[in-house]
Amino acid sequence: LARHLRSVRAEHPGYYARPVPAFGDPRARLLIVGLAPGLHGANRTGRPFTGDYAGILLYKTLHELGFASHAGSPEPDDGLRLQDCRVTNAVKCLPPANRPLPEEVRRCNRFLAAELAAMPPRVILALGRVAHEAVLRAVGDRPSRFPFAHGAEYGLGNGMFFPLSVGAAAV
Repeated sequence: LARHLRSVRAEHPGYYARPVPAFGDPRARLLIVGLAPGLHGANRTGRPFTGDYAGILLYKTLHELGFASHAGSPEPDDGLRLQDCRVTNAVKCLPPANRPLPEEVRRCNRFLAAELAAMPPRVILALGRVAHEAVLRAVGDRPSRFPFAHGAEYGLGNGMFFPLSVGAAAV
């Protein structure tokens, strides 16, 4: 990933092109975990889900649900604040073709585990299978114990509740 980011920085010198940190309230009860920064989204801006279509949908939805101060914009200096919500990715760096290899997901998992340990959320919303499995590994569980399914909800037994789609009742 480091080699890939170097080539992206050479091609797009104004892009952030580094590991993208989490964004939002560090004591949030809701944590949203995506896959990885997009090339012209978070990799450009340095803020998860900012600057691409997925971010437009996410921050608009968070605003409608009362978790965001406004619907967001394609730029990270828009004054957006998240309330009782935090957004992060399973993989912190832009992977080639936006498809991280399993080894890249495993290597980044310690960073997700540290985030969860530092601010244990009440609800984790994993966006997709890779994020779902990364969250389970980060909390020390096996993905086979909680199979991925859209709309599935799991209690992790440590006070965390794990819905797997935006339409989940807990959100």
